This record gives sequence, structure tokens and C-alpha cells, in this order.
Amino acid sequence: MACCFNTSILIKIMETNTVNTEILNDLIQINNDRVVGYEKAMKELKPEDSDLKTLFVKMIGESHKHKMALATEVQVMGVEADKGTTTSGKIYRAWMDVKAAFTGHDRKTILNNCEFGEDAAQNAYKMALADEGLSANLKTLITAQKASLRVSHDEIKALRDAQ
Repeated sequence: MACCFNTSILIKIMETNTVNTEILNDLIQINNDRVVGYEKAMKELKPEDSDLKTLFVKMIGESHKHKMALATEVQVMGVEADKGTTTSGKIYRAWMDVKAAFTGHDRKTILNNCEFGEDAAQNAYKMALADEGLSANLKTLITAQKASLRVSHDEIKALRDAQ
């Protein structure tokens, strides 16, 4: 009987680790999308928008920090962390290219596109936190990262609204 009980616990732990790994890798991909999105946005900036370049560099650093913390947790579970971006992120960047071709590369358009990306990141973190299989320590990490990204979202939104 003890043998079967231990096996069912082991299976539950493995299922939890699989769910946690998938969630963490999704968030790593979202942070990779965010890095690529801000790098693209920096290329669209005009020389007079140097304040945005400084802000975008800070946000890229923030995503690298988040990604490293998430990847560390994935590696603790014995799995390799994702290095790519999400399919939706790639679609978003392609859409941003098309939209920019029609609307120009003005400051407000760039900030609108960045806010769209920040909304996507907030949604991804919200969905991750809603997963019942997420362990308590990961819930704490993801909650803190979501709050940090919310500050960035609000900063982008305030700059956009000021245009």
C-alpha cells in the first residue's frame, strides 16, 4: 500500500513540475518578446526621442532580469529553459511592422505599440497566476514580476497619454 501511495505522490509531483515548467517557459518567451519588441521600438525612434531610448533600455534590462529568474527556476526542475519568443509575439511584431508602414513612426504610435505589448505581458502573467497547478514559491515570484511589469506598463501608458 505504501508503495502505491508513494507512486501516486511521485506522479502528482511530476505533473506539477510539468505544469510549472510550461508556465515558466511561457513567461520566459513573453519576456523574450518584450526584449525584441523594445529593440524594434528603439529602431523606430527619432533622435529627439532619446528619453524613450533610455526607458526602453531599462525595460529590456528588466525583462532580462525576469527571464533569468524564471530560467533559474526551470533549471531547478531539471529542464532546459526556452530561448525563443512566442508565436503570438512574432505575429504581434509583424502586425506592428504593417501598422507602422501605414501610420508612420511617430512617438505616439510607438508608445501605443509598446502599450499593446505591455498589455499582452500583463495578460500572460495573469493567466499564469490563475493556474491552480502553480506552486506557492512560483506564485510569489510571478506576482512580483507582474507588479514590476505593471509599473512599466503604467509608465508607457502615461507617456502615451501625454502625447
